[in-house]
Amino acid sequence: MELRHLQALVAVAEHGTFSSAADHLGTVQSNISAHVARLERELGTTLIDRSAGRLTADGEVVVARAHRVMGELDALVADVGALREAVAGNVRVGILGTTARWLVPMLLAELSANHPRLHLVVADGTTLGLEPQLAAGRFDLAVLTFPVPGRDLVSEPLFEEDIVLVVPVDDDPLSGAEQIDITDLERFELLLPAPGTPFRGEIDAAVKPAGVRLRPRVELDGVRLLASLTFEGYGPAVLPATAVPPHLRSRFRLVRVEGLPPRRVGIAQRSRGLPSAPARAVLDTLRGLMATPDRLPPGVHPVLGDRRTRAEGSLRVVGMPNG
Repeated sequence: MELRHLQALVAVAEHGTFSSAADHLGTVQSNISAHVARLERELGTTLIDRSAGRLTADGEVVVARAHRVMGELDALVADVGALREAVAGNVRVGILGTTARWLVPMLLAELSANHPRLHLVVADGTTLGLEPQLAAGRFDLAVLTFPVPGRDLVSEPLFEEDIVLVVPVDDDPLSGAEQIDITDLERFELLLPAPGTPFRGEIDAAVKPAGVRLRPRVELDGVRLLASLTFEGYGPAVLPATAVPPHLRSRFRLVRVEGLPPRRVGIAQRSRGLPSAPARAVLDTLRGLMATPDRLPPGVHPVLGDRRTRAEGSLRVVGMPNG
């Protein structure tokens, strides 16, 4: 089995066709077909259903492992290079959509100044969407809400963010009140995160002891979508403070809800395998940003000194390989 055979299979999986994979890898379609066929012969199974144009179940397993293999090889090259010169290489990071809006500009500025040869690749999304991609090796790191659901991941908290009720200034149902009790949420039909999402789980865990019965107008997976609907006048929403960008703060008020705890956000990585030198540089940069709270947006509070979390039933220090 050769690396180019795995690269060909991954390229087909990511680009959809043999011809597109060939264009991406700078070769011809016949080479891609030959590499995939050789891999199938070695493994004794069909990896791509040619008639349907998609991976088989066996192919999905091989591609998931191939991502990890290629990630480790990239890390090896980056680590050796870092011993001789400046840190260089790619780091693939998944970040929560609302967090990415303010964190990515800060991260890029720091990395450009301190690690100009490091190339950052960022994808935004929800925790439920990003976590399986991190576990499968498509990301080196991911900024997710806690608790991190993946079993084979380790994580450390970065910050806590206030959870607030967002209401319009022009049609304010609270007549300017700056704070309400958690029981007051029953008064409103709310735009809420979907059941089963980490964010909704935090809200439900807070309202249940108070006997509060939420009245959802709509339930959606995606904080940015919830915020957009609120901004377009579809009703008040329970949101993280940074979901309201600075240019909308004059039109919408962020009302504190007594009894609603902040959400905790942290950085996660796979527990098996040592992070590359570029990935460690990104981790250190994120920690450094959290150590300067005056640079963080309103409603965001750094969590420092707690760098352990539970994974697979035991405590492990983030950044250390798993056995």
